[in-house]
Amino acid sequence: MALSLLCPLLTTFLFMQTLADTSCTTDCFVQSHAAYYPNSQEHGTDVGACGFGSFGATINGGDVSATSNLYRDGVGCGACYQVRCTNSAYCSGNGVTVVITDHGASGNTDFILSQRAFGGMAVNTDAAASLLALGVVDIEYRRVSCSYPNKNLTVKIDESSSNPHYLAFVIWFQQGSRDITAVQLCETQNFVCKLLDRDHGAVWTASAPPSGPLSLRMLFSAEEDGDETWVAPVNNIPQDWKAGQTYDLGVQVDQ
Repeated sequence: MALSLLCPLLTTFLFMQTLADTSCTTDCFVQSHAAYYPNSQEHGTDVGACGFGSFGATINGGDVSATSNLYRDGVGCGACYQVRCTNSAYCSGNGVTVVITDHGASGNTDFILSQRAFGGMAVNTDAAASLLALGVVDIEYRRVSCSYPNKNLTVKIDESSSNPHYLAFVIWFQQGSRDITAVQLCETQNFVCKLLDRDHGAVWTASAPPSGPLSLRMLFSAEEDGDETWVAPVNNIPQDWKAGQTYDLGVQVDQ
């Protein structure tokens, strides 16, 4: 073959290979194993390491999971994954979409699913019972966007908080497929901001928080390419914030 013909073909092949590799970062499944909470009820746990509390047991209809490496020191809390088992006798092609709410490992597994989610990988209720009897199954998984229709990002003030001395909170309804990797707390009058600490899981804390209404800025980072975007919600945390209360931030982030 003449060199003049070979070069365009080689260039086309390399271009197509680059497209395939790029697609694989978001669309390809990773092979692994999954177990389930053996002592749980149908839903997840309300004492998960992410700090979601009872919300973490019922979010996404109870289709939740603990994870080991994907926990990433709490950065993975709130992320969504499509998980499907690979035994064609029992498993559906779609599997189940789960939200990460806890940290844990069981043997060589990446996921410890709620019983509801574990059975949700099956084609029917009989197959679900068979899966539960197996205990651990081969799976494949991929990161997908979280979707909470008609829900905005919401702050839940942790019960350990005490106005005005100490503020701790978690962020609910994290949409899209990006991680919240940093949070700033800002005074609304002069917009002086301070970077918050990740106490554990998805819990962000500030000692001696500013007085007055408080604004948040959140850094959303894409795991696959490192792209980062700061998001400033529409609504503020009110000056008289209270432990145990939730505050709608008035914004959705679907990227």
